Amino acid sequence: MLSENMKTIRKSKGLSQEELAIKLNVVRQTISKWEQGLSVPDADMLISIAEVFETPVSTLLGEAVAETRADDLRTISEKLEVINLQLARRKAARQKALHWFFISLSTVIAAIFAVLIAFNSPYQGWDYSKPETAVIGTLLHAFEWLFVRTAPFALMGSIVGICLTRKNAS
Repeated sequence: MLSENMKTIRKSKGLSQEELAIKLNVVRQTISKWEQGLSVPDADMLISIAEVFETPVSTLLGEAVAETRADDLRTISEKLEVINLQLARRKAARQKALHWFFISLSTVIAAIFAVLIAFNSPYQGWDYSKPETAVIGTLLHAFEWLFVRTAPFALMGSIVGICLTRKNAS
């Protein structure tokens, strides 16, 4: 709601994201994130935005302006808390997905290594006078050669990724 209202009011005032960013002393990407709902401004910034737009904070948050109440700041604070909680949950879900991606990548790399060790490059004994076996054998050899040289780095990277994402993923 906040993101849609910000975008609508900004456009109705004839401001670009860059112009609004300059007035608020932030980068344009920050405005873009706010308007996409990827992050939310803090309470002080919300007040600054309302001043630039010459509109009440409650309008930014989607409420119709009826009268000025003493607990407006508390209401705004509660809404921002809910939004921040939702963003924290999204971040945690993304981190958990990334954690499981790294675990899966490590498992796949280990499984491919096991298969390569178990089969011990059977294509090396093939008859390469036939074009089909020559092409397939060359492709298998190229895959094995490339995999054996790059997989250890990918495995180390995925293990580091598991360690870095483990703390908050559980």
